[in-house]
Amino acid sequence: MHTAQDKKMLHNDRKEYVKEHLDIELCPNEPLVLLQSWLNDAMQANIPDSTAFTLSTIDLLGWPQSRVVLLKYLDSEKGLTFFTNYTSQKAKDIGMNRNVSLNFFWKEYERQVRVLGVAEKCSEERSDEYFYSRPKESRIGAIISNQSSALESKTELTSKYKQLSTMNEDDLRRPFHWGGYDIKPHYFEFWQGGAHRLHDRVVYKKEGKLWNKHLLQP
Repeated sequence: MHTAQDKKMLHNDRKEYVKEHLDIELCPNEPLVLLQSWLNDAMQANIPDSTAFTLSTIDLLGWPQSRVVLLKYLDSEKGLTFFTNYTSQKAKDIGMNRNVSLNFFWKEYERQVRVLGVAEKCSEERSDEYFYSRPKESRIGAIISNQSSALESKTELTSKYKQLSTMNEDDLRRPFHWGGYDIKPHYFEFWQGGAHRLHDRVVYKKEGKLWNKHLLQP
């Protein structure tokens, strides 16, 4: 049960956003260029999990499902790429509805980016490239996990992990149930916190092969 003090703390939890300003006239024509710039700022500042974003999908019953994943590739041809287990809930959702949304947030810079796009499995070559760049421990985790399925006991997993940990790293091959998704974006919204809640919001919408940008009310 919430006390009056709890409610008071929630109501008073606010701050002024004064660190940066986003000028649409200075924004590049390509949204991926701006996203890469903001990612670079976050990584160079050593912000923890600076490549993390919330991925939202729609399940069979029409409910939105959200979870945090890590961005692993970003380019104009493939879009935004993340990796997962193809038996996971997110993969099942994408199998039924490829429309997804992404949300990046870097509170240290008072910045947020929303993305809408269409997800599709990336190439076997890209999945292999990333899988074999991972540490041995991460490879084992991907091999033994039937992600999102019920688990009787954690011992079941730790036992499998111990068995595979004795194997040579080169023998740990990428399983068929693990790989990447490329998200082809068609909408970006860049949000920069502003003083007095007059935030800067710049939207990019793809029309044909070109991106058109405009401002949104805060």
